[in-house]
Amino acid sequence: MPIEPMNVLVIMSDQHTRRMSGCYGHPQVKTPNLDRLAESGVRFDYGYCNNPICVPSRANFLTGRYVHETGNWDNGHPYIGHEAASWGHRLGNAGHQVTSIGKLHYRDNADDNGLADSRVSLNVLDGKGDIFGCMRWRPMPLDFMVKNVLEASAGECPYTRFDTAVGDEAVSWLNKEALAEEKPWALFTSFAYPHFPFIVPEEFKSMYPNESVPLPHQWERSNWPDHPFWDDVREWRYALGDAPVDEGVVRNAISAYFGMISFMDHQVGRVLEALKESGQAGNTRIIYTSDHGEMLGSYGLWGKSCMYDDSVGVPFIVAGPDIPAGRVSDQNVSIVDCFPSVLDCVGVPLEEEDADLPGTSLWPIATGESKPDRIAFSEYHALFSTVGNYMVKDDRYKLIYYAGNRYPPNLFDLQEDPSELVDLGQDPACADTVARLEAELRKVCDPEAVNEQAFAAQRAMVERHGGDQGLLNQGLEINFSPAPGFM
Repeated sequence: MPIEPMNVLVIMSDQHTRRMSGCYGHPQVKTPNLDRLAESGVRFDYGYCNNPICVPSRANFLTGRYVHETGNWDNGHPYIGHEAASWGHRLGNAGHQVTSIGKLHYRDNADDNGLADSRVSLNVLDGKGDIFGCMRWRPMPLDFMVKNVLEASAGECPYTRFDTAVGDEAVSWLNKEALAEEKPWALFTSFAYPHFPFIVPEEFKSMYPNESVPLPHQWERSNWPDHPFWDDVREWRYALGDAPVDEGVVRNAISAYFGMISFMDHQVGRVLEALKESGQAGNTRIIYTSDHGEMLGSYGLWGKSCMYDDSVGVPFIVAGPDIPAGRVSDQNVSIVDCFPSVLDCVGVPLEEEDADLPGTSLWPIATGESKPDRIAFSEYHALFSTVGNYMVKDDRYKLIYYAGNRYPPNLFDLQEDPSELVDLGQDPACADTVARLEAELRKVCDPEAVNEQAFAAQRAMVERHGGDQGLLNQGLEINFSPAPGFM
């Protein structure tokens, strides 16, 4: 049944691993503001991004569509606005104020992407993003991630200054401009943390002494999972070589990341307090999520770009005056659910061309009115992947499928093995489960055809920028998008 139209505040972080929050049961990570939000609303224990890397995931978020529909394959194919309508287009056309503050990772604010009022923005570098990352057919060692791990420290950096400015602007907007709006408004507040570099102010890093933080799952080389996909790409991803990534280095990076989460939580708290102090909490629903997670050393991996839950799983919390408090949902939800949820919240109906959107509104799921009993889906076609990776998860099992069966599938029983330590993909007793989940995948897309489409688009993009050798001549420095004006 229809819900009462009201404002919607969407808060997104970058690279926040789902389980690394107090409200998700982590014994150390301090997230008091997210914890209070979860206590006042609904926490989804099985939230997923639909593509575990920044640019594609944020296209999923704004359009409510998968990247095999929109063509935003990787960090070199940012959303422009013409690929599919955004929820910003829908709300703006209906006369609602739509304001974004913070990280976007789209092409350019001048594009018609539906976010006409964008402030303190961070988009892809030079309007192009990471073109080198399109060159997936030519694996070569890269050291940018291990460099971030080795250089983890306490201090300020452009992202700390950027996120503080994002918080300042969001607080100001809520206390001033939002109050003048006659129709329900939408505010998208987007922080860059806890995305690397692993640098955070001392007051937050010191909350987590190095010797106190837990070590990752199977972080030592001798315990890395034995699977041919990782045999092919692991050294390409992180070029560990003889780098001294020992226990002390790992603990120091984890300490920094935990501090980064608490720093981000502090900024979220500032925004939530402004909402309350401005008197708008009683007519505003809230969504908190992240664009993807962070492996943080588990299985010998750092960053995202894979289908383990620490990469593809994201926190999802919703709250509002009509949302039950302190509830936990085991329903699968994902980033594409944000499009219909935003429209549903402010009272703007879906248009005819939205009828085939893969997502659904979160609000009736949160209240218990709806139990869609659906799979979660994610795909990956970007850097460090020699072939398209796909994930489908039902109420218990998660399948990771590699296009064309180039590599054996992975299967994890998340009920019995939430840490994904036991791969059942080659277990004869699980063959029916693998077949069933592959059939679910093929209901969403043809993974082989999509894989070909992605490579064709990427080869064309590389050719437009000088071909393989032309890109190699430009150098291989890949790290993170700078925050203009905060360097």
